[in-house]
Amino acid sequence: MSAVRRWARGLPRPHTLRGRLTVGLVVLLAVSCAAVGVAVVIELNGFLTRRLDEQLTEAGPRFPASLEHSGVLPDDHDGDERGDTRRQATGTFGARLLDGAVTHAAVVRTTGTLNVKLSARDEGELAAIPVDGTAHSVDLSSLDDYRVVASRGIDGDVLITGLPLEPVEAAVHRLELVAGIVFGAALAITGVAGGLWVRWSLRPLSQVAATATQVSELPLVSGEVTLPSRAPESDPRSEVGRVAGAFDRMLGHVEDALTKRHASEERLRRFAADASHELRTPVASVRGHAELALLHPGPVPPEVTRALERIAAESARMGEMVDEMLLLARLDAGRALQRQPVDLTRLVLDAVTDARAAGPDHRWTLELPEEPVTVTGDEHRLHQVLANLLANARIHTPEGTQVTVSLEFDSGAAVLTVHDDGPGVPEDVAPGVFERFTRADRRRTEDAGSGAGLGLSIVAAVSEAHGGSVSLESSPGSTTFTVKLPA
Repeated sequence: MSAVRRWARGLPRPHTLRGRLTVGLVVLLAVSCAAVGVAVVIELNGFLTRRLDEQLTEAGPRFPASLEHSGVLPDDHDGDERGDTRRQATGTFGARLLDGAVTHAAVVRTTGTLNVKLSARDEGELAAIPVDGTAHSVDLSSLDDYRVVASRGIDGDVLITGLPLEPVEAAVHRLELVAGIVFGAALAITGVAGGLWVRWSLRPLSQVAATATQVSELPLVSGEVTLPSRAPESDPRSEVGRVAGAFDRMLGHVEDALTKRHASEERLRRFAADASHELRTPVASVRGHAELALLHPGPVPPEVTRALERIAAESARMGEMVDEMLLLARLDAGRALQRQPVDLTRLVLDAVTDARAAGPDHRWTLELPEEPVTVTGDEHRLHQVLANLLANARIHTPEGTQVTVSLEFDSGAAVLTVHDDGPGVPEDVAPGVFERFTRADRRRTEDAGSGAGLGLSIVAAVSEAHGGSVSLESSPGSTTFTVKLPA
C-alpha cells in the first residue's frame, strides 16, 4: 500500500475543480471497468476449464490404454476399446506410466496418432500427477499447456489423458482484448463527455470566479469604485447557486460600503478645500494687522511687541498650513497640474542653494549628470517637492549631517534621491511617513516653526499627480528618499 501511495503522490494532479472532478470520474469508471473485466475473465476461464474437465471425464482412459498395444493401430478396430480412440478430439494427449516411467506417449492429430518424445522434465511432471481422477494443469515443453487426468490401469500402470488448454487460453485472451478495447473506448468517451458535463455544471461557478478576479483587480483603496456586473443567476437549490447568490449579496454590501466611503471622502475633501479657502483671508488679515501694529512709531511695551511678533509668526505658519491643505485637497480632487518641460537639474541646483542658506551647519553635496534631465510637469510643484525633502533633511538631522542630492536618468525615468547620514526615521513612524499630519519629533518640529506634518504627504501627492512615485529606505546612519518621475 505504501508503494501505491508513493506512486499516486508522484502523479500530476489537476489544479482546477473541473479537472479534478473529471479525473475522479474517469478513475472511478476505470476501476469499475477493471473490476468487471477481471471478474468476467476469471469466470470465463473457470467455466471453460470446467467444460474441459467434463470432456476429460467423458473421454476416460481409453486413448492411453490403447497405447500399450503399439503393434495394432487404433483405426483397425471399431467396436472394442481401442477402436473408440477414433472419436478422440484433435490434440488429445495420452501417456502410459509404469513404475513412474513413461512407456508410451502420443497425441491425436488430424492425420492420425503421433508418438511424442517427452523430455525428462515433462516425464517428471507427468509422474508427479496424483492418481485421484481429478484434472490438473501441466506445462509440457514438448507440446503445450494441458489439462490432464491420471487413473489406474488394469495392469498396475498409470494412464494419463489430457486435452490442450490452448482453446481456453485463446478464448480468454480474445475476451481480454475485446474488453480492453471496449473499456478503453468507454473511458475515452466518458472523459470527453464527463469533462463537458462538468464544465457545463460548473459554468456558474466559473462566472463567479471570473467576477471575483475582476473585483480583485480593481483599485479599492480610495476614490469612486464601479464593481463589475453580478454573477448570473443560477438554481438556488444547488451548491453552486448558493455560492453565486452569497457572492452577489457580498458584492452588494461591498458596493454600498464603497459608495458611502466615497461620499464621505468627497464631503471631507470639499470641507477641507472650502475651509482652507475660507481661512486664507482671515489668516492673512490677522497677519497683516499684527505686522501693521509692529510698525507703530510710538512706544510699545516689550510684552506687547513679543505678543505681536508671535501672532505674526503663528499666522504666517497657519497661512502656510492652510495653503498646503488646500493644495492636497485640490490634488485629491484630481485638479490638473501644469504640463510643460521642466529642467530638473536647474531645480535641484536652486533648491540646494536655498537649503545651504537655510542650513549652513549641514554639509550639502550634489551629484548631477553631465546632461540636463528634463521632465514634463508643473515646475512650481516640483520645486515644492525638492524644497520639502531638503527641509525635512535639514530639520530632522543634527548639525554637521551630510546631505547628498543626486539626479540620474534610469530606464525612462528621472530618479531623484535625497540621502543623509542622520539618525534615521523611527521604525514606528516609517510606515506612515507619507501620511498627513505625521511628525517624528513633535517638540523639535514645533520649535523649528515648521508645518504640521504635511510636507512629505505633499511630496507623495505631487509625485503621484505627475505619474511617479516616492519611497523611503531608512536605518540608523542612512536615510534615502527616492522620487521617480517619467521623463
